[in-house]
Amino acid sequence: MRRMLFTPYQIKDLTLKNRIVMAPMCMYSVADESGKVQDWHKIHYPARAVGQVGLIIVEATAVTPNGRISLNDLGIWSDEHILGHRQLTDLVHEQNTHIGIQIAHAGRKSEVPGSILAPSAIAFNDKYQLPEEATTEQIQSTIQSFADAARRAKEAGYDVIELHAAHGYLINEFLSPLSNHRTDEYGQNAEGRFRFLKEIVLAVKNVWSGPLFVRVSAHDYHEEGLVPEDFVTISEQLKELGVDLIDVSSGGNFPAAPPKIYPGYQVPFAAQIRKESSIPTGAVGLITEPEQAEEILKNEQADLIFLGRELLRDPYWPRRAAEKLEAKINAPEQYARGW
Repeated sequence: MRRMLFTPYQIKDLTLKNRIVMAPMCMYSVADESGKVQDWHKIHYPARAVGQVGLIIVEATAVTPNGRISLNDLGIWSDEHILGHRQLTDLVHEQNTHIGIQIAHAGRKSEVPGSILAPSAIAFNDKYQLPEEATTEQIQSTIQSFADAARRAKEAGYDVIELHAAHGYLINEFLSPLSNHRTDEYGQNAEGRFRFLKEIVLAVKNVWSGPLFVRVSAHDYHEEGLVPEDFVTISEQLKELGVDLIDVSSGGNFPAAPPKIYPGYQVPFAAQIRKESSIPTGAVGLITEPEQAEEILKNEQADLIFLGRELLRDPYWPRRAAEKLEAKINAPEQYARGW
């Protein structure tokens, strides 16, 4: 029986061996605060490649030092970071798995010492410091930082770049009226709030021709915030700009939880964007069971399945999924006797 979870997926010139993606999850494991890839990353990510994940997306990786969430975040703001990232991509490629990187700026949710930037001088909550409202020059410099990070990601051998426009970090802050109160060309209305992301996409595409994903928070969970219908429009615009897939999450830009969390609670957002924007999507959020993942794909709610915490619990989840779905999956040669 044909199982969609284990069918290849083509994105531009890249063919994923299956539809299982490791979602980017912060590890906060750069103990020396250098932003450089550590031994931890060289163990953590290749282990999931051995487990036969089709695509691994490395955690949010900062494009500037003050764009880190914490001092222990990975970075890609300097050419000195390229070597470590190249070592990591080589290790994953040796296991016949593809690897992407999520490039990010934390904005007002940065906890690093010193000044932090946001579209408007509005703190996330009383536990976070008050950010500076970014000047036009700072906005342009940050856009260039994303382009420079994309160039370094290319030199490091990554197969996919994902822009982090979700969870209340800088790009998400520009998109949402809850956090963007600007009165210039980067605010005022939906078009203005989209401009920052638009210019980042264009700048990145000047140096990157491979698959480009954007992670979004499709619901602010606030009566004055963004809702999935807004992201249908945003996704249509991103498709026109050449974005290949929308990785659909939710929340994080306002200190409130979703009204109800249940297995697959974010999948309807991915399905709506996929259907109404005619752009491929990735589904994420409390997807744990193989049958659940298969049903999402067969019902055409998403094109890829992004797993987070489940792959922390079980690096060999693809093997378990293949057994449950009675699908064939190739074992690493060294593990064949026990697969």
